[in-house]
Amino acid sequence: MKSKSLLASLLICLISSPASATPPGKLVGWGDNTYGQTNVPAGNDFGAIAGGFAHSLALRSDGSLAGWGDNSYGQTNVPAGNDFVSIAAGDFHSLALTSDGSLAAWGSNQFGQSNVPAGNDFVAIAAGGGHNLALKSDGSLTAWGWSVYGQTNVPAGNDFVAIAAGDFHNLALKSDGSLAHWGPGYPVSAGNNFVAIAAGYTYSLALTSDGSLAGWGGYVLPAGNDFVAIAAGSYHSLAIQVPEPASWTLIRIGLLVGALERRRRIRA
Repeated sequence: MKSKSLLASLLICLISSPASATPPGKLVGWGDNTYGQTNVPAGNDFGAIAGGFAHSLALRSDGSLAGWGDNSYGQTNVPAGNDFVSIAAGDFHSLALTSDGSLAAWGSNQFGQSNVPAGNDFVAIAAGGGHNLALKSDGSLTAWGWSVYGQTNVPAGNDFVAIAAGDFHNLALKSDGSLAHWGPGYPVSAGNNFVAIAAGYTYSLALTSDGSLAGWGGYVLPAGNDFVAIAAGSYHSLAIQVPEPASWTLIRIGLLVGALERRRRIRA
């Protein structure tokens, strides 16, 4: 029983906590290294990471940033300071959220994607190919940058709790567990049982409250209801699976508590 309680606690922490609360550790990189994007910096104090088209970002436990890889547009010239709490990487630009709720962006500004909106009421960020998406503390959305496909035309409302950005489209999770989608790509399904989202090149992925996966425009999804986290690349997807059926009541509680905690945090 102790192991099940520990598993549930870990899931709640993973799903409901911000990236900056991840226990610090060292970095590992692999794959294409044309621009040195997998030559990770030394150290064991990193708590969050993000990957762009050919550059990489990392957030240290002291709130400072590191960047490496392709720097053609200055996308790895990270700003000084140790007040950063979240990071995101677009194709050729970078985005960060600070502890006071304000935004910083650098790198390519071809589409205005590095012209961040003013304010200190932001709580989450996502970066697309040439655009950005941000969630405000009142549950509303804002977006800026490349919008040839309408990807910055955010839906109205203040009931959003999570966001994801693909190269040309966006996805948002509402407080009632339903989804919003805009920009090109495949429309998402109705329902209010979603607890996490991810966006790929032109496809969308979601995790449901029963631990199963839902997707639109991508490849065939693996079966099962023992998934606890998801991520989307341009043309591939990832999920964390915990195949312990006896623990699934606790896991589902963890998923639901995580979703409720995100909603509470937005409203706070």
